[in-house]
Amino acid sequence: QVQLVESGGGLVQAGGSLRLSCAASGNIFSINSMGWYRQAPGKQRELVATMTSGGSTNYADSVKGRFAVSRDYAKNTVSLQMNSLRPEDTAVYYCNADGHFNGSPYLKWGLGTQVTVSS
Repeated sequence: QVQLVESGGGLVQAGGSLRLSCAASGNIFSINSMGWYRQAPGKQRELVATMTSGGSTNYADSVKGRFAVSRDYAKNTVSLQMNSLRPEDTAVYYCNADGHFNGSPYLKWGLGTQVTVSS
């Protein structure tokens, strides 16, 4: 099994920056993709950015050019650098990892960290 623990987040003014980090533990060699999703009040959880073990990235259109996802394979972490934050970026941000273990696919989530952007 894989466990994910997020850190970072908080309150920031519009135009500011924040950095989120997520540390993976457990069967880390089974992980393929890691990344971030978010869920605002009253809305569905949505993709923010992900990165595969091969380095391919996928970003939501709304964050392209402002957010950057990165992975440290030695430390088993994934980070999200968020710049030029907007009030509409306010949400709970969840770390995500997927992969295969014993031939079965899995999808794991962290507990989430709150990001609030004030106008």
